[in-house]
Amino acid sequence: MIGLVRFKKEVLNSGKSMQIKKIVGIIIGIACVVAIFILNPFVTIGAGERGVVLNWGAFNGQILDPGLHFRIPIAQTVIKMDVQTQKLEIEASEAYSHDLQNVKIHSVVNYNLDPKEVGVIYQQYGLDAESRILQPNLEAAVKQTVAKYSAEELLSKRGDVTSEIESAFRTAIPNTFIVTKYALVNETFSDAYEAAIEQKQVAQQNAEKADNDLKRIKIEAEQRVAQATAEAEAIKIQAEAIQQQGGASYVNLKAVEKWDGHLPNQMIPGGALPFVNLQTQGAQ
Repeated sequence: MIGLVRFKKEVLNSGKSMQIKKIVGIIIGIACVVAIFILNPFVTIGAGERGVVLNWGAFNGQILDPGLHFRIPIAQTVIKMDVQTQKLEIEASEAYSHDLQNVKIHSVVNYNLDPKEVGVIYQQYGLDAESRILQPNLEAAVKQTVAKYSAEELLSKRGDVTSEIESAFRTAIPNTFIVTKYALVNETFSDAYEAAIEQKQVAQQNAEKADNDLKRIKIEAEQRVAQATAEAEAIKIQAEAIQQQGGASYVNLKAVEKWDGHLPNQMIPGGALPFVNLQTQGAQ
């Protein structure tokens, strides 16, 4: 009897122990899941990104490519860096031309971070590389270049100005930044200078019109002189021909050739007959 009671107690204790173990196991499992979510030992690096691994806040040279990666919770932090093409736009960089005209330049730069150098970039500039290094150097390149050209040359030599700004900007920034293209979108001068340009264009157009009018008048005058000369020459030739054909007699002959045979309705008494001068030859 005593043995049976003891057996029952052992069975009960064993059952309780198993239940306790199950409960502990469940708690541990839940704790692990919660720890995974809280500590997040996995990190995903997307396409167009690189991951800068920091060990206790210090960069050790490890860079993660796109994909799923494991990190040591708490000890390691991964900073995601965008290595796709980015656009830096400055709408109004103020500068002075060589002839001291105030001009505002609208610039756009396409660039990207060197994927192999994202760790160095983060070390030196953090996540503010654009505002800390790119923007000030672009504005400096604009001022440096614009100062070499007069206001008129900024318009007439726009291609040269654009190329020189891009070259100065590339030289000024570290090679960890890859410049794809620089574009000088627009340049704006002061209202007074804009008005002066407009007046100059109007004056130039008027001068060109006056020049064209003068050329036209000159050509027309030359044409009239040539026409008059030709007419005078024709008259001279006709006169010489008349003289060679007998002078006045030749003129009368031509008039007779054109006479239709009818006399005028009214005759002036004592007047001569028109066209024909009758002469009596051999009168006795």
